[in-house]
Amino acid sequence: MSEATFASRLNSAMSLRHMKQVDFVHAAVGSGVRLGKSHISQYVSGKTTPRPDVMRFLARTLDVREDWLAGKDVPLERDSVEPRTPSPQQSLNPSVVNSHGSAADPTPSPKGHPMRRFTKSTKLDNVLYDVRGPVVDEAARMEATGTHVLKLNIGNPAPFGFRTPDEVIYDMAHQLPECEGYSASKGLFSARKAIMQYAQLKNLPNVSIEDIYTGNGVSELINLSMSALLDNGDEVLIPSPDYPLWTACVNLAGGTAVHYLCDEQSEWYPDIDDMRAKITDRTKAIVVINPNNPTGALYPKEVLQQIVDLAREHQLMIFSDEIYDRLVMDGLQHISIASLAPDLFCVTFSGLSKSHMIAGYRVGWMVLSGNKNVAKDYIEGINMLTNMRICSNVPAQSIVQTALGGHQSVNDYIVPGGRIYEQRDYIYNALNSIPGVTAVKPKAAFYIFPKLDVKKFNISDDEQFALDLLHDERILITRGGGFNWQEPDHFRIVYLPRIEVLKDATTKLTDFLSYYRQ
Repeated sequence: MSEATFASRLNSAMSLRHMKQVDFVHAAVGSGVRLGKSHISQYVSGKTTPRPDVMRFLARTLDVREDWLAGKDVPLERDSVEPRTPSPQQSLNPSVVNSHGSAADPTPSPKGHPMRRFTKSTKLDNVLYDVRGPVVDEAARMEATGTHVLKLNIGNPAPFGFRTPDEVIYDMAHQLPECEGYSASKGLFSARKAIMQYAQLKNLPNVSIEDIYTGNGVSELINLSMSALLDNGDEVLIPSPDYPLWTACVNLAGGTAVHYLCDEQSEWYPDIDDMRAKITDRTKAIVVINPNNPTGALYPKEVLQQIVDLAREHQLMIFSDEIYDRLVMDGLQHISIASLAPDLFCVTFSGLSKSHMIAGYRVGWMVLSGNKNVAKDYIEGINMLTNMRICSNVPAQSIVQTALGGHQSVNDYIVPGGRIYEQRDYIYNALNSIPGVTAVKPKAAFYIFPKLDVKKFNISDDEQFALDLLHDERILITRGGGFNWQEPDHFRIVYLPRIEVLKDATTKLTDFLSYYRQ
């Protein structure tokens, strides 16, 4: 059974039955089937095929033959009298279903008509963000009952004792009276000037102050930049594993996220041959996440140069997510890919959330560089969307100049004896000492992406693994599939907690894996 054939038939049957992805999730609850939205999205996009029991459930719910859904040359319609599993719409009231297949409230409105229901946009059907997904929801439910959960799922420094530099807090407090109104849509002059100078230090070519855009974190700007670029069906190359917001924003903008592989056997560097093989006439851009989240990889100049050469050959834009560029360890140096591509149009993203431990301030920016002549119309679109959101957080912008100038306190964390450096070394060694677990040593950021021996642990569902770990040991991690990794054999750990906390967590993980079999 090929993923493409199964996905094609699943989508056609869903269209025929007027069903959405969420309908399967609701139906699964009533049928006792373990099925999350992330699983359905993987099936619909053709990234994977279901287990036999899930295949039977899908066929029964869609009222189609199981062997047809699996790709065999047989009729679609079932010849069995076995009753179909009612869809969530029908279970509400089987006699009241509108023309779109969504249930109408049987309670009449004042005019005697069925009450209209409002459903989410179908644009969200292929949007996933499991960093804050179903497993996190379960953790929140557990916490609401008084259960303590160790959260190793999100890169949020503040809860783990990382403090904002005093100078930053002092300067913001003193500038608040001047930050009560809107700024220019691109941002305060002082902030953009400091960012421009930082871009110059990173050797980004052809950058003026008009090429700097501040945002409420990099997240807002990723969404904005994709919305301004993509038409329906346009393709963007995105790494696998990725930071899932990139894939989500491409899909939300109507584009298609095409994932190129990063090679675990080669320090998680991008597989250039795989990247090349996935370029089509619909490809508009390549996304590079360097330093990488979730792997902690740092790409050397020769790898970046190969990506530039490929973008040059096919006339592609480059989007480079560099939010962790000041969290590089082992004496290595971060290189901005835009510095190698003066003849290409590049958009580079960074911010202060991680390097200055102020994730809650939401301070991010993007820098346009290189050959801007080929992107004049696109830049007009960026400016339009930037104006529409008025401006980013003005008090947060006010401290950009302070944060980028002077002593960088983050440097104290990423050298031997520093918290992030020592915690990185501890988690790397601890994970690799667990039977059935291996991990590549991260060079940057504060994430590690260990691999599980799926044969040893009989793992076929990484979301189930994350849920089981949460229930048994009260540890919250993010599954590999949440980063658009197609195999159920990885998960991400945030190593921001102090070593004594990480030690407790890895001891519990070791105990858990000593008996766990899915």
